[in-house]
Amino acid sequence: MNEPSIACIFATMFNLKPYIRPFRYGVVYWLVRFLIAVSNNIPRNAWLGFCGFLGRLGYLFAARTRRLMHQHIRIAFPYMPAKKVKALAKRNFMMLGKNTGEILRATSVRTLEDMNRFLVIHGYQNFEVAKAQNKGVIFLACHLGAFDLQVTYMSLKGLRPLIIGTPLKDPRLNELLWKQRNAHGAIAVERGKEMFRLLKELKSGGSLAILIDQDTKVKSRFVNFFGRPAATPVGAAAFAIKTGAVVVPTFIHLGDDGMQHMHFMPAIETTITNNEEVDLVENTQRYTNFIEEQIRKYPDQWVWMHERWKTQPGQEIR
Repeated sequence: MNEPSIACIFATMFNLKPYIRPFRYGVVYWLVRFLIAVSNNIPRNAWLGFCGFLGRLGYLFAARTRRLMHQHIRIAFPYMPAKKVKALAKRNFMMLGKNTGEILRATSVRTLEDMNRFLVIHGYQNFEVAKAQNKGVIFLACHLGAFDLQVTYMSLKGLRPLIIGTPLKDPRLNELLWKQRNAHGAIAVERGKEMFRLLKELKSGGSLAILIDQDTKVKSRFVNFFGRPAATPVGAAAFAIKTGAVVVPTFIHLGDDGMQHMHFMPAIETTITNNEEVDLVENTQRYTNFIEEQIRKYPDQWVWMHERWKTQPGQEIR
């Protein structure tokens, strides 16, 4: 899956980027290691409350991140009053703290029984219907909530998905992240590499997970996102078109009941015609519509600090 990872979220929340470059992410690495160690010695509710508090501190001190959040929320919700924009950004910081804390704490998870203590699954039958077609399954995920928990759950269920992601710049952080993603049978695959392996996995009826809700330096096309053109990765559409794999959207959010709720949604139909360019754009737009719908439902749990509309027409990678 793409970044922002656990480390990147904390780095952005607390505006650590000026320190990350000279110390090669050292500050964040030791912060993450420390928080992982602490997280497993505190009751879950107390731990999430503490992480939410860290998020609120982030809002006070991370001026640039706060400014980006305000800016992007106004783009997505142009008629939202200024007070509500500020309130949403504050809550977003708090929920980012809680969901990141959940991911850190989940490094101690070893069984499905462990996960069932804090995770509720909805719509798993949608995956089973897709799997029964024996065409391969593409899990379409997004950076909403504690998104990395989805990998852990899929792995413990024996699905063994290939996880497409971009390596972190610091090898220690990258090893920490990929070790967790590989811990229970999932396989992290570096973005842009092992294309044959990914295609073979789908054609043999396997699965892969991919996120497309970030503006990243990969093959992209412009589609509508919250009423504005946004450069969007077309990897999911390209794999679906080439292999006929079934696209099953998934997402996760922290509910008011204190539980994490993971959803397997009905498959999104893939349009395949004789015009590959049209197909890439049309299918990517459908996937993006789904993601936007979930963000609108849970706007306080998406990564609003990300510069989603940064790339301008003509700058995208084709």
